[in-house]
Amino acid sequence: MLKEGIDYYINADGLLVFTKEYHLKRGYCCKNKCLNCPWNYGKPKQADDIKK
Repeated sequence: MLKEGIDYYINADGLLVFTKEYHLKRGYCCKNKCLNCPWNYGKPKQADDIKK
């Protein structure tokens, strides 16, 4: 059972947004570039990852 504030929240537009905790419980990345993705799928690489 999902718990509001732990597994998800409702944003200002009224949309359900899954939290990092929910994604970790699910255990895999869906590759949909989720806002709270703990695997950072689709996020830009950090500057320290770029070779100098």
